[in-house]
Formats: sequence, structure tokens, C-alpha cells
Amino acid sequence: MEYIEIGKAVNTHGLKGELKIESWSDFDEIRYEAGNTVYIEYKDELIPMKVKTYRSHKGFALVSFEDYQDINLVEKFKGCILLVNAEDRPDLEEGEYYFDELIGFRAVDEEGNPIGEVIDVEETAGAQNNLRVRRDDGTTVLIPNVPAFVTEINDEEGIITVHVIEGLL
Repeated sequence: MEYIEIGKAVNTHGLKGELKIESWSDFDEIRYEAGNTVYIEYKDELIPMKVKTYRSHKGFALVSFEDYQDINLVEKFKGCILLVNAEDRPDLEEGEYYFDELIGFRAVDEEGNPIGEVIDVEETAGAQNNLRVRRDDGTTVLIPNVPAFVTEINDEEGIITVHVIEGLL
């Protein structure tokens, strides 16, 4: 089974077992819907946890889990990573992609000349996401993941076509 990291438990909140989660997901309302299962990576083991409650507070997800309705039961999870089964993530609209789906794609310019391989998708605070592309010589470049630069994504061939301007590479 493949798992996707969705956040990190940064602290507890209150006395009733809520975890304060730094979310790495755009789908908190779906991920933490009551009854859904998420996994907490604790001491090299994935513990399945059934969501009891979810709410958003000051930019963090506050989540409680069934059978863990006490601060003393969840304190041990501070600093732990939360994951979901990759098969449980929601389908996206046509032309939308999860970051991990783009890793491994080959980036080429509009003439088909190779640029390199996408090795990461990096989020920036308030701006667009960037594709980190490793070139054949081992160096990496950042390409803004916006239509002005990423002109086409071919799922079937695993190719991202990039409009290259002076200074981009």
C-alpha cells in the first residue's frame, strides 16, 4: 500500500485530545471528515486513527480521534507525521495534478529539446509552485508551474513542455 504525507502534529490543543496539525493538504475538510481513517507514524509504525472531529483554527487543523479523547492519550503523537492511503485521495479535475504525480516527468522545451527530470514540486508562500528540475549535468533549476511557462503536461508520455525565456535556465 502507498501512503501520502498530509501533515505533521505540531502540538496538542485543549484537554479533550485534539491534535494541532500543520497541514500539507489542500483538502482538510475531506481528509479529516468524521469517520475517515488517517495514519499516524509513531515509532516506525503506522497507527490507523478514525477521525472524530475536525475544525480549523488560526491556520492549523485541529483534529480529534475516536478512542483518543484525552490530552494524555495524544501527547505522544506531537511531532509525528500524518498520512493517508494514496487510494483514498480525491480525484482532481482535468488538468490538475498532485505534486507527487509530476515527479519523474521529463521537462522539454517547446522544440522538444530535453531540459531535465522533475525531482520535486516546491510550494512558495503566496506565490506559484515551482518545479525543481535536475539537468543532465546534475544541476537543478526552478521552473514556475504556471501556464506562462508550463505550456503542456502529457500524462501518457510523462512529459512537461516548458516555454523557455532568457534567464530561466
